[in-house]
Formats: sequence, structure tokens, C-alpha cells
Amino acid sequence: MYIAKKYWGNYIGDTDDSLTLVEHLAGKQKKEIPLAEIFSDFGLDNLHGDFREPDVPLTFTDSEGWERDIHYAIALVTDLAALLLECKISGSVNLDELFGGDLEEAVVPDVCITAMPEEHELINRTLEDFVSAPLAYDLSEMESEEDMMEMAAICGKLRKELYGG
Repeated sequence: MYIAKKYWGNYIGDTDDSLTLVEHLAGKQKKEIPLAEIFSDFGLDNLHGDFREPDVPLTFTDSEGWERDIHYAIALVTDLAALLLECKISGSVNLDELFGGDLEEAVVPDVCITAMPEEHELINRTLEDFVSAPLAYDLSEMESEEDMMEMAAICGKLRKELYGG
């Protein structure tokens, strides 16, 4: 898997929020999931593209009725960008493979995350903004400046692979 070797687990895909996202996608048991649906499921659509310091809690209710929190919108967006890159390169992403077969769902299909052009533009703009001002994001409250700068550099590479330029 392309992103597992290059991005996943290196500031991207290595948080509890990442596991929550992947478990949520696996729980859908769908082969194709629109990005808009994911944004809606977690409340990202309520942020209107401002992922720096959301004042709206990001949550979803899992299949067992438990409310699950997402702590940092930007971490969720960068994870989604990596998953979009995997889908672009491979056509889909094996969610179970990302976590070494540790997902709770018994049947985990390969999933293709699809996005409309305006959604790709939003991800591109968000990654570009994060690369240029990582310390403006609430994640910087929990990470060192050095880690934020390193994550921004990785996100810059991810953005270039996903969108060019």
C-alpha cells in the first residue's frame, strides 16, 4: 500500500482520531464513500472550510450508539488527504491493512473515497494553508513547534503528490 510506506504513521494516520476515522469508514461496509458523506458524518461540513480552531465539536455516533469524538479537524483532513491519495494511486484503500488487521469490523472491504472537484479544492487549500501556517492550528497546542513544522513539510509533499504544483 502506497501511503502506508510513505505517509501513514508519520504524523498522518497515527492518532486515535485516525483509528476512529478508519473504523468509521470500515463500519459503513460500502465500497465507495463520498467525501461529502464523511464530512457530514463528522461535522466537518459545519466548519465551512475553517479547520484551524473549530468551535464546534466533531463527533459521530458509531454502529453501537456510542458517540465518538474527533479532537483535531486538521488531523482528520490530513488523514483523508492521504486516503484520497491512496485511492488516486491504487483505486481504493484497504482499511484493515492500514492497522495491521486490528479493526473491530469483521468484514472490511477495500474502500474508494470519492470527491467532487470543489471538495478536492477545499482539501488542497486546507493543506496549503496548513503548510504555510501550521502553528495557527489548534493541534499546535498539543505538539511541539518542531513537530508541527515537520508535519507541515510532510503535508506539503502529500499535497504536491495529490494535486501537483
